[in-house]
Amino acid sequence: MLRRGGVRYTAGTMKPRKLVKEMEGIGAPYCITDGKKFRLKDFDPRDTSGVKSKKVAQDLLQGSSAMLADMQEKLYAQDVWALLLIFQGMDAAGKDGAIKHVMSGINPQGCDVYAFKAPNNEEVQHDFLWREHKVLPSRGKIGIFNRSYYEEVLVVRVHPQLLKAEKLAGELVTKHIWQERYEDINAFERFLTHNGVVIRKFFLHVSKEEQKKRFLERLGDSKKNWKFSMDDIKERKFWDDYQEAYEEMVQNTATKRAPWYVVPADNKWYGRLVVASAIIEALNGLELAFPDVDKEKKKELEEIREALLKGKD
Repeated sequence: MLRRGGVRYTAGTMKPRKLVKEMEGIGAPYCITDGKKFRLKDFDPRDTSGVKSKKVAQDLLQGSSAMLADMQEKLYAQDVWALLLIFQGMDAAGKDGAIKHVMSGINPQGCDVYAFKAPNNEEVQHDFLWREHKVLPSRGKIGIFNRSYYEEVLVVRVHPQLLKAEKLAGELVTKHIWQERYEDINAFERFLTHNGVVIRKFFLHVSKEEQKKRFLERLGDSKKNWKFSMDDIKERKFWDDYQEAYEEMVQNTATKRAPWYVVPADNKWYGRLVVASAIIEALNGLELAFPDVDKEKKKELEEIREALLKGKD
């Protein structure tokens, strides 16, 4: 149960408009639209803001799930906009879980999820945006990228030797390459938004202590052993380098049209709520509605109805 302005209510009894307002308020503090003053140290991965109860968060998430399902149906029917959701974060930050729980009520026919690993032989023959560009969501659909082209300014930056595998000419690999990639990404996302793709980006900000805890849980649970590899431990050694890379990523690529949400991820139940709030905010701003049919279509539908009523079978 939440208290706002002296009024007590539960998510299950909220009217849709009130639930939208409540959800948008949850995500707003974590939304970065201009990264110039962004500092990662200003964001606490343990934060739960005014939502102190896991039960309250779950109730809100359940209510938002039904709302997202309705919004997605209208998005699909309207066939004008596309929504692209990008998830980034350290290993065990909760990307898979956030996608699974937040999007649980979405019709699979209107949503595509892509998990990007290290580039394969075909992908390194192209520019670093190619593999994502070819699977962008079409109008009316939601596309989810579990990791993305941002790996090119994260893992590749932390391990610059990976640039050798990308077959770039030596004169192209200069000290300015990361700034050039930020510029390319910004131009790419600007192009997408000009063509009706709404973008929301999520950096699941987990603490080093919480990551260790989750690693140990995976090792102790046979059902989660498959999620773990020695590479996870190796990457943990570069923690500070990754934190710096994430900070600069947000500083250089957070824009009003393609904002970053720095999601507190130590408490999974709260992180998922922040993600849901951002998606609701994005879809609510599109004025989604089922399209009206023209007079000719209405006449055709009426003829079909009459034919069915007259039929003897």
